Amino acid sequence: MKKIIVLFLLTLFLFLCCTKNQESPYTVGIFQFTDAPTLNEVRKGIIRAFEDNGLRDGNTIRLIIRNAKGHIPEVHRIAQEFVEEKVNMIVALSTPCLQAALIATHEIPIIFSSVANPYLAGAGKSADNHRSNVSGVSSRGPIKESLAFIRKILPQAKRLGTLWTPVELNSEYYLELAREAARELDFEIVAVSIANGSEVLHSTQVLINQKIDAMYQISDNTNNAAFADIGNVAAENAVPLFGGFLLSTHRGACAALGWNFFEMGLKAGEIAIRVKNGESPAGIPIQYMSKLRMSLNLNAAKKQRITFPDQVLKEAHEVLEEEEEKVK
Repeated sequence: MKKIIVLFLLTLFLFLCCTKNQESPYTVGIFQFTDAPTLNEVRKGIIRAFEDNGLRDGNTIRLIIRNAKGHIPEVHRIAQEFVEEKVNMIVALSTPCLQAALIATHEIPIIFSSVANPYLAGAGKSADNHRSNVSGVSSRGPIKESLAFIRKILPQAKRLGTLWTPVELNSEYYLELAREAARELDFEIVAVSIANGSEVLHSTQVLINQKIDAMYQISDNTNNAAFADIGNVAAENAVPLFGGFLLSTHRGACAALGWNFFEMGLKAGEIAIRVKNGESPAGIPIQYMSKLRMSLNLNAAKKQRITFPDQVLKEAHEVLEEEEEKVK
């Protein structure tokens, strides 16, 4: 009789354990600030990294994907919801999302990507000295290299225009880097601030009227999401437009230097998998991108009255020649 009872209890225990595992798969909360193409590519890369390692949504893991649509209060609400829902990991895509996640929890692992300066956001002091529940991939862009490229293409240019978003810490950081590089390369930066994406079109027109020689649009989530508007104004006014992220040439920039954000997502996904498998974020250094790429759009260049030297065309990793489909 005792053996039967013990066997019954053991069977019941195993059944409850299996049921619990089925009801509570490893849950990852992924959120981004806007629909910026950079953030979408990073998210795709992270999900691909999961899938390549046998981690599929609804099967071996559960993914909760949310978008704050450019609203800072919504960013904090989503981060707090992830904590309340007791997710096993938070993946923060953008500086505002990382800041919100850092405020929301000190225990849940946080993996970030598409963050220009994670240390300004509060993640730590250096690549090896960071909060114990945080790691990820910095997206700090090649600002000085980009301005040096513009100087090469436009040797007589003096005034470079850009839009920036004060509510985004990363935008202010990039503006400071651009101004620093501009002093070395004999440029003047003319900056117009915006509050949200609805102001991009009008503010670009205001910027064009500031007698700028070209635009170098620094990369931030708000402007990246509305980059097609910037590209349209540049084309209409024949003003050279250089992008701060690689995909900007698909939205009207004549040229851009930068990173492949899908690869950035793969890199962040690999970190997330290591943490999911039991490794502590504390022991994983914050990583950076290193493979710089160049993208050119010859159709946009023609509208903006830009001609690239043959050597630049040879060095480009991507050359777009046909009219790109209009991006809404």
